[in-house]
Amino acid sequence: MSAAGHALRDNLTMLRRTLLHARRYPSLTLNVLLTPVILLLLFVYVFGDVMSAGIDGGPADRADYVAYLVPGILLMTVGGTALGTAVSVATDMTEGIIARFRTMAIHRASVLIGHVAGSVLQTLASLLLVLGIGLAIGFRPGATPVEWVAAAALLTLVSVALTWVAVGVGLVSPNPEGASNAAVPLIMLPFLSSAFVPVDAMPNWFRWFAEYQPFTPAIETLRGLLLGSEIGAGNAVLTVVWCLGLTVLGYWWSRSRFSREPRR
Repeated sequence: MSAAGHALRDNLTMLRRTLLHARRYPSLTLNVLLTPVILLLLFVYVFGDVMSAGIDGGPADRADYVAYLVPGILLMTVGGTALGTAVSVATDMTEGIIARFRTMAIHRASVLIGHVAGSVLQTLASLLLVLGIGLAIGFRPGATPVEWVAAAALLTLVSVALTWVAVGVGLVSPNPEGASNAAVPLIMLPFLSSAFVPVDAMPNWFRWFAEYQPFTPAIETLRGLLLGSEIGAGNAVLTVVWCLGLTVLGYWWSRSRFSREPRR
């Protein structure tokens, strides 16, 4: 078998291991998944009437707020799943399985690629569930088939970028609890974006951060694709730039950290 064939086989083996681990230990996956679902239901049915006031400059309308909210919750789901990846990688590091993998004749990057690929697949499954709940409570996207494909590609790109960063966080964390704390920005940044309210409603001193941080351009691009609204100048380009930059940074960080000697 060629070197490329061995690498592919090892990558698939590590992907299978990641998926089996998620199936056998579902508590982390459920905790990560339930957070965006609970937030979706909370903001729609508890805060919906209040939060919808002023959306699109019109009177309060819960249906309008559902349409506004769901794209943000979808991006929050991506961040939450990436946080779970950081915890899983840190668990592998502290339990010693990574040290054992280092001694085996396997493609070294396959351990990391297995985590990333498994996380992306879990993210896509989680997104389908959250989207299904959104549809059940009144989300009515008007996207064309091409726009749906573009939206799926966008969510996948964001997932890959955040997952590589999360893998790096897991590798440098001393334990799973530390990884969970260090990866909190993946959950908190959507709260500081346009996920729940327009950035125009935020104070001027904070608006610049909310507008240009990674989640806001991705959320606005996703809204434009799913709802046919104006994406806004530069949002799609900024999203791609953020994703490519974070992917390269996360990959380089993870590979360099993984190549070091194991923890003593």
